[in-house]
Amino acid sequence: MRESRADTARAIWQAIGLHALLFALMFVGLLWTRAAAPVSAAGSPVTAELIDADALSPAMQRTLLKRPKPAELPKPEPEEAAPLPQPLPEPRPEDSVATPQPQPQDFIPVPDNENQEAVVDQPTPIAAEEDKVQEAKRKQDQVDLTERERQEQIEKQRRLSEQQDQERQQKLAEIRRKREAAAREADLAEQRLRQIADVRSRPSPAESAGSSDASPPPGNNGADTGLQARYAAALQEAILSKWTRPETIPVGSRCTLLIRQLPGGQVMSAEVSEPCAYDEQGRRSIEAAVRKAQPLPYAGFEKVFARDLTLKFTAQDR
Repeated sequence: MRESRADTARAIWQAIGLHALLFALMFVGLLWTRAAAPVSAAGSPVTAELIDADALSPAMQRTLLKRPKPAELPKPEPEEAAPLPQPLPEPRPEDSVATPQPQPQDFIPVPDNENQEAVVDQPTPIAAEEDKVQEAKRKQDQVDLTERERQEQIEKQRRLSEQQDQERQQKLAEIRRKREAAAREADLAEQRLRQIADVRSRPSPAESAGSSDASPPPGNNGADTGLQARYAAALQEAILSKWTRPETIPVGSRCTLLIRQLPGGQVMSAEVSEPCAYDEQGRRSIEAAVRKAQPLPYAGFEKVFARDLTLKFTAQDR
């Protein structure tokens, strides 16, 4: 049964009343054991003189010797001490009269399914065990902190490595860009020098009209003696001078090239077209060789010059 606030207050007042009763009994016992005051009698006090026994007369001395001995009074028996008052027994909770509750007990909507006996039977943790648990927890926290710091250090090193790799790639890209720009400038300078040399070596219109027996550019010892065949042979020779045949391209294999150029042999674009027996590396290398070979042959081939040119290139060694 649950103890109410009224039961607690009643038990406190009963304890206070019991202590007050014990204090009153102790006070009465002290008054009981107090000694009685001496009795004051009326009249003059008794006087006596001290006389030496040797100064008395012989008759008085004989009388004193014959004096009977006083009767011995019986010794008074010691009175039994009154027993001290004993404290009243404290009332036990089970002896108290149960008073009705002032108001009904609140309804518990959810029953308590916890086994109270099992809870009570559980041993109370010892201080040493609590210290061990706390020490183990501190060690685990330290291990977790160390592992977290190690992971943060690894992540920091990874970010630093990525940043360094990115900076390195940027530097390499900048170097490649500068090299490509320098190579383009060198190619442009070489092209200008070739154009200047071609212009200087080209005969004037008057000289061309005066010398009708001027021979066309040399061929490649083929059966076709036409200007178109000699122009194709000159283009083949110019591209071969700038091309290094990859090992994957067999000698004699052919590939179609689409070349777009300006008068004077300046190459605008060079692309590989089908049919072409070259692999990807061979195609990229032959396109680069066409750009390096500019300006392409032009002087003497003005009659067969074409801005959009289709060339059947044959792989050969220089």
